[in-house]
Amino acid sequence: MLSTPPKARKRKKQPLRFAATCASGLEELVEDEIEKFGGTAITRQQGAITWTGSLETGYRACLWSRFASRILLELARFEVSDPDALYTHAATVRWDDHFTAKSTFAVHTTLVSAAISHSQYATLRVKDAVVDQFRRQTGRRPDVNISNPDIRLNLHVQGTDASLSLDLSGESLHRRGYRTGGGEAPLKETLAAAIVHFSGWLQRTSDEPILLDPMCGSGTLLIEAALMISNSAPGLLRKTFGFSRWNKHDHLLWERLVQEALDQENRSIPKVWPQLIGYDADPKAVAAARKNAVAAGLRDVIVIQHRQLARLHSPGPHGCLLTNPPYGERLADKEAVKYLYRCLGRIYHTGFSGWTIGFFTANPDLAEMLGVQWADRRRLYNGPIRCQLLTGKESKLTEKQEPGWTLTQPAPGTGGEDFAHRLIKNWSALLPWTQREDISCFRLYDADMPEYNLAVDIYEGWIHVQEYAAPSSVDMQKAKQRFNLALDVIRSLFSLPRGRLFIKTRKKQKGTQQYQKTSDTGALYEVREGGARFLVNFTDYLDTGLFLDHRLTRARLKKLAQGKTFLNLFGYTGTATVYAAMGGAVSTTTVDISDTYLSRARANLALNGYGGPLHQTVQADCLDWLKTASERFGVIFVDPPTFSNSRHRRQVFDIQKEALRRFKWISEDAG
Repeated sequence: MLSTPPKARKRKKQPLRFAATCASGLEELVEDEIEKFGGTAITRQQGAITWTGSLETGYRACLWSRFASRILLELARFEVSDPDALYTHAATVRWDDHFTAKSTFAVHTTLVSAAISHSQYATLRVKDAVVDQFRRQTGRRPDVNISNPDIRLNLHVQGTDASLSLDLSGESLHRRGYRTGGGEAPLKETLAAAIVHFSGWLQRTSDEPILLDPMCGSGTLLIEAALMISNSAPGLLRKTFGFSRWNKHDHLLWERLVQEALDQENRSIPKVWPQLIGYDADPKAVAAARKNAVAAGLRDVIVIQHRQLARLHSPGPHGCLLTNPPYGERLADKEAVKYLYRCLGRIYHTGFSGWTIGFFTANPDLAEMLGVQWADRRRLYNGPIRCQLLTGKESKLTEKQEPGWTLTQPAPGTGGEDFAHRLIKNWSALLPWTQREDISCFRLYDADMPEYNLAVDIYEGWIHVQEYAAPSSVDMQKAKQRFNLALDVIRSLFSLPRGRLFIKTRKKQKGTQQYQKTSDTGALYEVREGGARFLVNFTDYLDTGLFLDHRLTRARLKKLAQGKTFLNLFGYTGTATVYAAMGGAVSTTTVDISDTYLSRARANLALNGYGGPLHQTVQADCLDWLKTASERFGVIFVDPPTFSNSRHRRQVFDIQKEALRRFKWISEDAG
């Protein structure tokens, strides 16, 4: 009797080896995801997570990972010491198992402390191995397509250890498929998801039902938050993956996972959504963010509006203010960003009681301008830029208080008693007015007495004294003694602490002396006027940057500018522009030839919560700029210097002699 031969044993399928790459700082998040996807033997290293598992774990990572950049399926691993060895090992892979000669492909190489030093040559040797194998077997060769290949291969060499992998993701996984446009520096979706996660807001939505981004850009933070709330797989909106044209692609498996994700999303959509609100100062960014929200299927979930930071207010008693503000990477922008942060901190402290805050920035030092006691700091990277996510809770902001001057009566017989009494008299007369009008910066004394030829200005907690240069008929020594006596009186009268008195000598500037620096400290002090805040410099120039005698003019401009476009010629430090913006100007343009002044103008705008493309500063000679300007403005403010021989101009500009002649053509053209 013939015996039945035993059945051949079914060969056990070997587990596949995968790697997920990610931005530095996101490794723990990706590791947690891979574990949920069913990965085993998981190892973590900087910028990558490796694991073994079935093809399903790789597909799940492509579909569900919120934080990984790429998912790689390892095809070969080998030791390599030179580029020619790469060719030999790459040639051992059966490439026709993975794609055909009609396919296009590309090789991407990363080298880490590798024995091979030239990444492009390493890429070339792998490419040659692939092409030569196809040519020998089929007589045809696949083409290389760097920008949009059918198949992406990844070569990674660390030391002498090399791995050659198939990129299952294709395009980076941060490209979810909903972005139709972005701002100047859009936040990658993977990083945005990590910021939302690390902010902790997702665990507090019942107590904090509002997520607000006051500088939302293209809306990425809000969109990623919404996708996480609804448990939507981030890969559902993508049209293609790297495995789509792979010979071994399991279509049935992928379709099952997609349907599973759709079912899970339908079960997870909340009946009542938290409020997701975004504002931005750039109308183009707002339009792009709205399009992105629509593309993500979140039209009715996310509210995005055009709004300056100055108009920010709390939409509810509890929530999370989460934002990725401008970094100020350029030196010219850094000063403005610094004061934008201060403005945000002031608004947060005064209007968002009970709210938490998440602040993602590349300038953690400047973030201290917010005045928040940060509970947590997490280092993350936005591309190559090292950043921090700072999180905290609203705490009461202690603003520097005005000193509340109390004048000390001079003792009888004290030197300068007449000057002291004049200051006291002026103070008594002005005090009711300053209190009624909420004025903290004003001129107290202006050469009222011939013997004391100086001006005394109060700037909140500081006193600014300018000596008018004595005429040649006055004895210089006597004038100096009288000025020193006046300073002693001021110090005694106001009980001035050290560092609160600033002294200058003012004389008519001529020729190259015009606007020359008197010092170079760069110290700026913040003062208030009419609901606005301004930065003043008491040391570097004769003028502080805030003309006190223009207060009424600025207030008038505030009323005139509502709903109109505003032009500020000879813009100086932009104080008039700030008033116009506060008054509701549609847009402002500030023109000045000095970049130093324009930098202060941008800082003043930022300090008050204004910025973006609707508030432009232009460095140019104003008269030259007018000849080529084509815009029309509803309100134009012209405040030229009485005399200017700027180093930027080839000729002298004297308003008394030349204004009518030089502006004649403007009136004729307007007529």
